[in-house]
Parts: sequence; structure tokens; C-alpha cells
Amino acid sequence: MHVALPIVLLVATTILGSLVARRVGLSGPLLLTAVGVALSYAPGVGEVHLDSEVVLLGFLPPLLYATALRISLVDLRRDVYQIIQLSVLLVLFTAIVVGLVSWWLMPIGFAAALALGGVVAPPDAVAATAVARRIGLPRRLVAVLEGESLFNDATALVTVSTATLALQQSVTPLSVGVDFLVATVGGIAIGVVAFLAMAFIQKHVKDTPTSVALSFISPWVAFLPAEEIHSSGVIAVVVMAVLLGYKAPYIQTAQARVSERMNWDSVQFILENMVFLLIGLQAATIITDVIESDIGLARTSAYALTVLATVMFIRPVFIIFAAWLGRVARWDSRPLSLREGAVAGWAGMRGVVTLAAAFLLPEGATPHRETLIFIALTVTIGTLVLQGFTLGTVAKAMKLHAPDPREDALAAAQVVQASIDAGEVAMHKALEDPRLADTPEPIMKSLEKQGMRRANLMWERLGSSDVLGPTQQYREIRQQMLAAERNKVLEMRDHGLVDHEVIDNILFQLDIEESMILTAEDRDAVLGETRPLLTPEGRRGDCEHLVEAADSSAAPQSHEGCQTCLEQGMKWLHLRMCTACGFVGCCDSSPGAHASAHFRDTAHPVMRSFEPGEAWRWCFVDGLPG
Repeated sequence: MHVALPIVLLVATTILGSLVARRVGLSGPLLLTAVGVALSYAPGVGEVHLDSEVVLLGFLPPLLYATALRISLVDLRRDVYQIIQLSVLLVLFTAIVVGLVSWWLMPIGFAAALALGGVVAPPDAVAATAVARRIGLPRRLVAVLEGESLFNDATALVTVSTATLALQQSVTPLSVGVDFLVATVGGIAIGVVAFLAMAFIQKHVKDTPTSVALSFISPWVAFLPAEEIHSSGVIAVVVMAVLLGYKAPYIQTAQARVSERMNWDSVQFILENMVFLLIGLQAATIITDVIESDIGLARTSAYALTVLATVMFIRPVFIIFAAWLGRVARWDSRPLSLREGAVAGWAGMRGVVTLAAAFLLPEGATPHRETLIFIALTVTIGTLVLQGFTLGTVAKAMKLHAPDPREDALAAAQVVQASIDAGEVAMHKALEDPRLADTPEPIMKSLEKQGMRRANLMWERLGSSDVLGPTQQYREIRQQMLAAERNKVLEMRDHGLVDHEVIDNILFQLDIEESMILTAEDRDAVLGETRPLLTPEGRRGDCEHLVEAADSSAAPQSHEGCQTCLEQGMKWLHLRMCTACGFVGCCDSSPGAHASAHFRDTAHPVMRSFEPGEAWRWCFVDGLPG
């Protein structure tokens, strides 16, 4: 009971704090840290000491795994230079500069000062991305920050380990270099081996609960062997998770992937928020230790504020200089812009790894250990508050914003359309199989309509109209049907007419369908008109029809709506305009689908959206966006 109650209270406080933060629009890590600090002084709470082993072995592997599982391997390869700069060079530079400042300022040796530099060097993955997603930053910048935060812990922990070793025995530059090499190469090798082992097992496991359970032990399958051979467990976990996430569609069933994602969402939510509550809960104990120390609270606070200022100054200077140098020297084909560098430089919030690394400093061998731990706490809370609360202001000043949700909707529509076209080709090819050659025509028509409905569902998310589209009509009617179906099933359950297992399976199917409808509605609710919607340059097709249409200056034949619908007294959902002649017709989700009919009648290949705030194009012939 004495163990269960604190755990329940921790989880309950974490959930409540996160809920309040979401309701009032604050960052969850910031609010939970403040709650933890307040609770640390509450009567009856007592002394809270978070063992570094609990964080580094219990919290860090699953948090890294959950984040890396969704990181794009393509994005990592694309931004590898920026990620190496931030996760390796910047961490080492920060550790050395902070070490020199601390060595000059405090009554400690250089080894202890360098250990402190390594402790405060790595920004936290959770804090940075939580704030970045809340305020809205460009997706590439968020990807770079996430990539940095996955690997910088490894650099920092190796630095702390080396400096700690120097406190107890002599080290040489050669031994330091060997340690970094072993940590990096060994971590990568263990990560690849762990990936191959888990991928082989997952590929042969078709049972969903077993597959998800295997994913729960995966972080430690990589972390523990790497740490055992004195390599980086952090790198091993990240490498394994990134590769597993990339290969998941090939090695796991669809049911396993969906269940794994849902379960890891819950695990990640609890762990990443709880760690900040635990950071705050240690405040009273750490401050008490400093008050009772030889240096005292006043001098220690001065040291801490100096280190905090140093940390906050180093990062933006380094990143902006690296971005400028990358452009001038042209050694990086895709450097961050100076505006992106300024925002990335201010996104340096520290987190639980900083505090856990401070507790790794050996007692007895580390001079003024309580002072160094207090400095780590000050840097963590200081960066969370100062940078966390002002990052949005800096992003606005730099005129950086989150991706337009309509651009995502347009990209999704284009991808789904391409996948459906590929599916139709596969459908007709399947008829070459003698077993399927006599498939009834109604089944083929049903498959074609299903694909068409999925495509139209995505295109309907674009544009604006007072008329309910087919998808919205389907959702509203289907939700009423699902409610009636569920009530009937529950009535039969209550009367004991059918076995519970049968009832449970039917309810599960209804829940899945309803959750898909509600998820789609939540996703569509964020769409709004902000600026002209164009197909992003990287996804624009270059077929001859789109190239010719780029020079077209055809004027619209109608500003009132779909010309054919107006003639026939029909309603339309969204409007399209032929770039060749200016004919204005309705989209495929409209009853008439007159834009496509115009293409079939005239062979004019390209149309553009005629909705307010949209200027994207589509080639009917080649199925390419423009």
C-alpha cells in the first residue's frame, strides 16, 4: 500500500495537470514542473529523491523508443548535417564553454566543471517538441529538433561519464576519443542487431497482443546490451526504433501496428509528463542541501544564474553561426535559414536527463556535488520557464509558423488518389487469375465505388461550402445508425440472448468504425483559410500538360457557380475551372461531377481549384498535382 498509493497519486496528478494545461493553453511540462515545485513544499509530502538509475534505465529507453518509432528515416537522412551539428558538436561546445566558465567561477577542478557542462548541455526532447507543436513551428524545424534530442543525450552522457572518470583517475585525449568511438559505433551496431532480431520475431508473430507486448520490451533489448559493453544505450535504442518504425508496414500486421500505436501513445503520455512532475518534486530537497552546504544558497544561486545565462547564450550563437557558415561555405545543401536558426537556438529547454545526469556525479569524489545538482535544477527550470514561455514570441517575430492544415489535406488527397489509382490497376490485373476471372460485375463496381468514395472523402476536406458534402452526410447518418445499432446490441446483451464474447466482438467493431469517423471530424475541424493554397513546390508534377497550363490565362466563364448545375438546377459542393477554356464545373463529390465530365467531353487536361483561397491544379491525363 505504501508503494501503490504514491504511484497512483503521481499518475493522477500527471493526468490532471496535463488536462488543465491543455484546457488553458499552457505547456504541459511547464505546468507540471511548477506543480511539482509547489508540492515539494507541501506538508506531508516528505523528501523526494529521484534515483538517476530510475530515469536513465526506466524512463529514458521507452521515451526514446516511442519518439524514434515515429521519426522519419527520410527526414533524418535529409537533415543529417543539422542533427550532427546540434546533437554532437553543439553539445560538446556547450559542455566545454560551460566547463571553462564554471572552472573560472567556482572552487572546483576542471574535471568537475566539465562534468557540469555535460550535465546541462543536452536540451530535452519532450520539452522542446511539446512547446514547438503547441505554438506551431515549421515541420522541418520540429523534425530537426526531434532528431537532435534523440542523439544529444548520448553525447552528453558520454561527456559526463568521461569527466566523472577524470575525477577519480587520469585520462588522456586518446582514451576520451576511444570512449566516444566505442559509444557511437557500438551503439549503432547493437541497435542494428537488435532491430534485425526484433524484426525477425515480429515478422513471424501474427498475434496482435503478443506483437504489442514484444514492442514493450524492445527498448531494453537494445539499451541493456549496449550499456553492458560500455556503448551508448541511447544510440542503440534510437537506431533500432527508427529502423523498426520504417520497416513496420513490412514486418507487422495492420492490427498490430494500430494497437501498438495506441498503447505507446498512452505510455508516452504518462512517462513524458510524469518526469517533469518529478523534476519539480525534488526542488525542496535540493534547495535544502544547498542551504546546508559550505557555499550557501546566495553564492550557489549566483553561480547557477551565470551558468543559465551561458547556456542560453551559447546555443543561438552557435546555431546562427553554423547556419550562416553553411550558406557561405556551401558545404551543406540544405542549411537552416537564419530565421530558423534563431528559433532553433531559443528552443533549448532542458529536462529530466539533465537532472538525472547530475545525480550520476559520484558522491565523495565530486566537490560541492549539491551545488552542481542545484545548478542543474536551475538550468532545467530556468530554460523551461524563460525559453518555454517566450519561444512562441520568437517564432512570431521570425515569421515562422506551423504548416497550413489545408496543405496537409491537399497532400493527403493527392497521395490517396495516387494509391487508389494503383489499386485499380491491381484490381484489373487480378482478373487475369483464372480463379477471379468470373468475378461478378456488381462486385467490381462496388470495389470501384469504394475507391472513388475514399478519394472524394479526401478532396472534400478542401474548399468551403454551405452545402453538406457526401462525406459529411455519410458521417452524420452513419453516426445515428451506429448509435441505434449499439443500443440494439446492448439490449440483446442485457436480456442474455447472445453469448458475451459474440456481443463484445460486435461492440468492438462498432467502436472502431465510430472512432474512425470521430477522428476524421477532429482532423477536419482544424482546416481554415489562412493564405492561398498551392501544391508545395517539391510535390508539383512536371508533365507537359501542367507546364503548358502554367502559362494559361483563361478567364472563368462563370463567377456564379457550376455552369451545368446552374442550367439544370442542381447543387454543387466545390468548384473547379478548366485552365484551357475557363469552364467552371463542380467537383467529383458533387452530384453532377461536371468538371470531370468536361474533361471527358473536351479532353482539356488540366483544371484548377476555383475555391476562395485555393490555386492548386490537377492533370486529369497524368494524375499529377500542379
